[in-house]
Amino acid sequence: MSAPVQVRVFAPGSISNIGPGFDALGMAVAGPGDTVVARRIPGGRTEDQRQVRLLGIEGDGGKLPRVAEKNTAGIAAAAVLAMAGSDATIELELYKGMAIGTGLGSSAASAAAAAWAVNLLLGAPFTREQLVGAAVQAEAAVSGRHGDNVSPSLLGGLVLVRSLDPPDIVRIPVPAGLMVVVVTPSFELATRAARAALPRDVPLRALVRYSANTAALVAAFHSGDLALLGRALNEQIVVPIRAELIPGARQVMAAAVAAGAAGSSISGAGPSIFAFCDGRRGPGVASAVALAMIGAFRAAGAAATSIISPADVPGAREV
Repeated sequence: MSAPVQVRVFAPGSISNIGPGFDALGMAVAGPGDTVVARRIPGGRTEDQRQVRLLGIEGDGGKLPRVAEKNTAGIAAAAVLAMAGSDATIELELYKGMAIGTGLGSSAASAAAAAWAVNLLLGAPFTREQLVGAAVQAEAAVSGRHGDNVSPSLLGGLVLVRSLDPPDIVRIPVPAGLMVVVVTPSFELATRAARAALPRDVPLRALVRYSANTAALVAAFHSGDLALLGRALNEQIVVPIRAELIPGARQVMAAAVAAGAAGSSISGAGPSIFAFCDGRRGPGVASAVALAMIGAFRAAGAAATSIISPADVPGAREV
């Protein structure tokens, strides 16, 4: 079967830095995401033509670069072409379905959608795991070199990024009925600013506790022990620092647990905050948690919105 001439691909947003999984654990979430329309232009490319052209962006309020070489969608597309050794010319249109600077992997979703779209245009020579490097290359240009957003956006579900050099991505199962509540306040927090606030060195005792919680968190996902999951989310290195950058963050996380969540933490660089809930107790639990978190943000002076998502969401896909 011949490769398509045009594809339309959606990639979901994601929560990342899940508790003690800094730069290592990420999960795709339903609802927000980016869509890329990619088409292959017939004919040869002259030396003065760009191999990847970004024709336009909608939904970003004019904030993102319109030049392919500076946009994660364009960078990821070019990286996939380079991997394939292809001289094809690609045109992209980017439709942003999520806000920028929310901690839900906005730039990563653009990269993941573009990488999968170009892969389809080339006849799908690469697996999703093989495309992680191209998406990471794009992400590095705008928010640092990490894979805990692009990986779930590409692969879906919950993933552990064991290594980027070379990419070693491990899929982790999620307990049946696990739900994710994500609440986003109405302000942006730049990833680079949130990273700049982090310590350069960590005491050995803190590292041991951090490692134990990471291991416990992975064990909890495998076993379905939501009580252990909640305890393991108690991260004491990154989250306390970033909580100071998000008005009401501590109160929002406490409100989530008080309303019935297994645990709560900051997604990515923030300001979005997520909570895990046991959906087997009924849909009302997640709704109550979302309302409590929104109320806590409101008490801190910030309007907020919420999404409720299953914990097992498919990654980039043609739509």
